[in-house]
Amino acid sequence: MTKEALFTHLASGATTVCRAWKLRRRDGAELGFTDHDMDLDVDGVLCRADTGMTARVLQQTTGLSVDNSEAFGALSAAAITEEDLVAGRYDGAEVQAYLVNWSAPEDFIVQFRGNLGEISRVNDSFKAELRGLTDLLNRPHGMAYTPGCSAVLGDGRCKFDQSQPGYAVELVAETVEDGRIFTFHSFGSFDDRWFESGRLEIASGSAAGLVGVVKSDRLDGALRRIELWQSVRASIAPGDSIRIFAGCDKSAVTCRAKFANFANFRGFPHIPGEDWLASYPVPGRSNGGARRYGGGGA
Repeated sequence: MTKEALFTHLASGATTVCRAWKLRRRDGAELGFTDHDMDLDVDGVLCRADTGMTARVLQQTTGLSVDNSEAFGALSAAAITEEDLVAGRYDGAEVQAYLVNWSAPEDFIVQFRGNLGEISRVNDSFKAELRGLTDLLNRPHGMAYTPGCSAVLGDGRCKFDQSQPGYAVELVAETVEDGRIFTFHSFGSFDDRWFESGRLEIASGSAAGLVGVVKSDRLDGALRRIELWQSVRASIAPGDSIRIFAGCDKSAVTCRAKFANFANFRGFPHIPGEDWLASYPVPGRSNGGARRYGGGGA
């Protein structure tokens, strides 16, 4: 990449430039698009010219204001499909926008870097909001002091190894209703509600890579019924591979008894609640701190 060569070209007065976009989904898939009339290899990605992609004028400012724009395109089997948009495969995807000398595609500059925001579909086309990197500064950060654990099971703060025997199961889909309710005849010897608040991953089929959160896990005789909070937004066929991980309700008791991981518990189980903070002394009754835990101390 030679920025200087592109700047020299722009200063010549007779230019051969176009726009290009590189999009990286959360599952690792990369796609390239350009508004030029021929495919271009830009920054190691083939940018397709037959996608109908275009973009509005990019708004960029100094300081911490959010850079933003919008991208438009046609839904097609060769590029972005309606099925993938509905399934959420493009939610939060990373985006880079380039200005490229199409006669020498190695000469380009990155004009925008950010993520896809809200995506809407109209007939056979789509519109996607592009949010700059400073949009991340609008999100709340910091630790929340709550009785429940603030870590995610298996993450760097929890440190629990979910690959241990007894905490995950791999099987194939049997009966699926509305992409949300799964019924199994053969499941294994797991306690009732063992997978509630757990994660269900689709490992094969048209929904491969999509994830759902388990709302309920019930044993009904020889059957096991697992229901998700939201439907998986892609078709799941009998025989598709599924992985289900044990659930955690974020309580200290569950962390200790179910996962034996209390050393990494990231909650504050003894923090006073709002009712306790607003309480007042009552004559003839113990008003010491031990009342908080059922004791009768002074």
